[in-house]
Amino acid sequence: MMLTPIVCAAILARQWRWTELATMAAAIAALAAKDPMVVLARQRFVWKQRREETTAAAQWFAGWLVVLILCGLVLASTWPWSALLALGPGAAAFTTLAVAVNVKNRQRSTLFQIASAAALTSSSLAACESALGSIAPWCWWLWFLLAIQAAAGILVVHARLDARIAARGKAPGAEAYRRAAWIAIIVLTAAAVAAASLGRVWIALALLLASAGYSYDLRRQRDLSALRLPLTRVGQRALALSTAYAILLIIGLWAG
Repeated sequence: MMLTPIVCAAILARQWRWTELATMAAAIAALAAKDPMVVLARQRFVWKQRREETTAAAQWFAGWLVVLILCGLVLASTWPWSALLALGPGAAAFTTLAVAVNVKNRQRSTLFQIASAAALTSSSLAACESALGSIAPWCWWLWFLLAIQAAAGILVVHARLDARIAARGKAPGAEAYRRAAWIAIIVLTAAAVAAASLGRVWIALALLLASAGYSYDLRRQRDLSALRLPLTRVGQRALALSTAYAILLIIGLWAG
């Protein structure tokens, strides 16, 4: 959800600037720094005794912080202040929220995961800013289209997890995530119809592909043999669907 938007924006920008490397490095560093930050926060606010992993976490956090500072200096020298003030504090605020949520062991919260999808896919905006010196109109659409697809995928995964738990007889079958996933699929389908009516055929195809893929997954979740499929295989299929979706979006947005 973070790297794919960067690649999409870099391709659609149709030009190359070396600051795009700084943007990608900063995004990776910010994401990687979260785990050691969680350990350090737990050591500070939760654990009463110092643990061995705290020292390693401090070292990793220091390393990633150096990368972030260097990348920040590069971006500060090339980005306009308006972009820095919009994207920089936003990224910092989300990282702080992610650490707090993890410390409280609420990282499986659906609302948080959907917010994460919106935050991570916004990396496309940073990539566009680095490539063009501004955020092009098509990039806002790229962010929106990637975010709604990611949100739908999250709901489908939660529906699958509920179905697996119910199939083991450990809890009654829950339908809330399944209903939410179907609503998300309806939203994708409605967006496809709107795109088609505007003559954006490739974007409509991308949305229909995602809608069809998630619909198929939800239907298969009623089959016990399909529920036994290893989650790694499920993840690989989801990645393939997301990749195909991104490629169709690139084709659809290329014409402007």
